Amino acid sequence: MSTPYAKLPGWVEYGLIPVINLAVAFLVAGLVVLLVGENPLEAAYHLINGAFGRGEYIGFTLYYATTFIFTGLAVAVAFHCGLFNIGGEGQAYVGGIGVALACLWLDKTMPWYVVFPLAIVGSAFFGALWAFLPGWLQAKRGSHIVITTIMFNFIASSLMVYLLTRVLKPLGSMAPQTRTFAEGGQLPKLDWLLSIFGLNVGTAPFNISFLLALAAAFGVWVLIWRTKLGYEMRTMGHSPSAARYAGIRESRITVITMMISGGLAGMMALNPIMGEQFRMQLDFVQGAGFVGIAVALMGRSHPGGIIPAAVLFGVLYQGGAEIAFEMPSISRDMIVIIQGLVILFAGALENMFRPAITRAFAMRGQRAAAVAQTKGA
Repeated sequence: MSTPYAKLPGWVEYGLIPVINLAVAFLVAGLVVLLVGENPLEAAYHLINGAFGRGEYIGFTLYYATTFIFTGLAVAVAFHCGLFNIGGEGQAYVGGIGVALACLWLDKTMPWYVVFPLAIVGSAFFGALWAFLPGWLQAKRGSHIVITTIMFNFIASSLMVYLLTRVLKPLGSMAPQTRTFAEGGQLPKLDWLLSIFGLNVGTAPFNISFLLALAAAFGVWVLIWRTKLGYEMRTMGHSPSAARYAGIRESRITVITMMISGGLAGMMALNPIMGEQFRMQLDFVQGAGFVGIAVALMGRSHPGGIIPAAVLFGVLYQGGAEIAFEMPSISRDMIVIIQGLVILFAGALENMFRPAITRAFAMRGQRAAAVAQTKGA
């Protein structure tokens, strides 16, 4: 049986180790850039400049980050209960149905601030409903949550194809999408927020759902660390046998956790549908559900870590597009490789440097204890 790692200070656990992993990931990515005959420093410059060089670039970076905050929180909530919800992609798809129905129903008669709360409820409800079945199958039938959520991703994708080609598509249209929403179904931009810093958001679709994502992060923190339900979820994640001994109903916590996780993933649909496209298109999720896994891993399943991790992946998406434009020999596929390296070192290899760091802090503690003992003598 493996020995658990010693507990490290919070600034090491949530700060130093992720930074070291990230630095190594970018060093390896620099070697990849070098292998294709390009200058890694120039690529790094275009990455940072493309993400933060202008107000419009910052707007795009934060737009992507908004999406990843929602999906990262969805994965993190499930992680705390010992569940691996890999179905964020499908839950976001189905959550988009709730957003689209609210907009199609009220966009011509109500202002956005009336439609938006209904769209929030619709997206969360449909996402939670799609996560309910895998949660129930895990709790009542022992079906592995990873297998069922992957299957439900494919079902959700097929459901979207059917709805957008047979049900929600306007008459006479060939494109698999809904009609364009009227003004009531369009979220306002957060241009006033960037204008405080003298920046112009330009054409970036940075919208008010960013504030909702921050509120959701705070809500998840309260849920996990300040409520009875959150305590039960964390207990279940740490030791299911201890949770059962304490009288916590495993099936109830599993289903509720998956529904909360699915609701958060479903809310991701608000950002692209109401904030950018102003319609529901076939592939509006664009892999955000899977990126959320990396965001949750890198953020250590804590909202305070998920937000900067989501911004980092926003930088990789927006800055990566700038690299591909300014350095044609670095294709979009190379950008995906760089993103994969970040996921590799932040997720799969997150414990690579932990033993050495743990030993260093243990030796430091032993030296401090020896010094204190010498002074006491």
